[in-house]
Amino acid sequence: MQDMLNDEYYMRLALDLAVKASGQTDINPVVGCVVVKGGRIVGLGAHLRRGEGHAEVHALRMAGDEAEGSTVYVTLEPCSHYGKTPPCCDRIIASKAARVVVAATDPNPQVAGRGIARLRESGIHVDVGLLEEESLLMNEKFNAFITTGMPFVTLKTASTLDGRVASRTGHSQWVTGAVAREQVHLLRHQHQGIMVGIGTVLADDPLLTTRTAVTGLHPVRIVVDSKLAIPLDARVVVDSTAKTIVLTTEGANREKQSQLEAAGVEVIPCGAGHVVDLKEGMKQLAKREISSVLLEGGGKLNGAMLEAELIHKIILYMAPKIIGGGDEAPQSFSFPGREHMSDAIVLDRMRVEMAGTDIRITGYPVYR
Repeated sequence: MQDMLNDEYYMRLALDLAVKASGQTDINPVVGCVVVKGGRIVGLGAHLRRGEGHAEVHALRMAGDEAEGSTVYVTLEPCSHYGKTPPCCDRIIASKAARVVVAATDPNPQVAGRGIARLRESGIHVDVGLLEEESLLMNEKFNAFITTGMPFVTLKTASTLDGRVASRTGHSQWVTGAVAREQVHLLRHQHQGIMVGIGTVLADDPLLTTRTAVTGLHPVRIVVDSKLAIPLDARVVVDSTAKTIVLTTEGANREKQSQLEAAGVEVIPCGAGHVVDLKEGMKQLAKREISSVLLEGGGKLNGAMLEAELIHKIILYMAPKIIGGGDEAPQSFSFPGREHMSDAIVLDRMRVEMAGTDIRITGYPVYR
């Protein structure tokens, strides 16, 4: 019983180390590692940046000679292949660790159990599955990207109690309070891309950068703009704080495309139709190694992404306000809709919590 308590304590520490680096590792997972010997922590580490040492390397380097005979707690299966860095399995084996406790196996087909097998073949005792659910949740964006090849899309929207994202005049600042807005900027830091529709750019001229109390990373700005109506003086065009990508159609104005490209904007044609092929757009983003996208669109883009089944997670903030406005006041989702309630898109794994005075609802859409 005491051994189980010890294992959980150290694994939770490893998970805490990992989650603090969320948003920093690009398409790589976040991983934490703790090395323990004789009831004493001798090494700590987290994966901090793609292409640099993994969590195990940092922790074992800190442990030094104390790593021999130790127990290594790691939140994700140690890699067994050469990528941008050597295999972590080899590093653990060379350290002569006695035992490795792994929270979750790696969904990456290049690893997928091979790391655990190699450790066991070398005589190291390996336990797998401790706090697995927490580890998988922490890396849900990586897990989806590595198995599907498509970006993990989190839709964030904020509305009043009657479902309005703005008043009938279009005024939307601010629907929610300061706590919710701070959380949204943290979400931007934790995603590689942030996506809006052209309507949002024309109405609000947003900067789409991360502004948190602690300095965060800026996601790539992605604008869905079928007709290239984006103004050349829009802040996402003239501001160089972050890269901007515009998803458009093959029939969009070529001269405008050249002007945008001259301003440093990457323009990607997606489909020959009148509107952007959103699935093709997600594929193009994946090719550019954008593995996670925070969707902060208006009702039309939100609805289109939902109907295309491209949204993995929904975060809805509801403010304790009622503003009315009928059909003139925009809503969070605008799409033709389903004929029967039994056909409605249902949210699974719901979580409800407070964000200051606002309600934050998190769930995962289940498609038919």
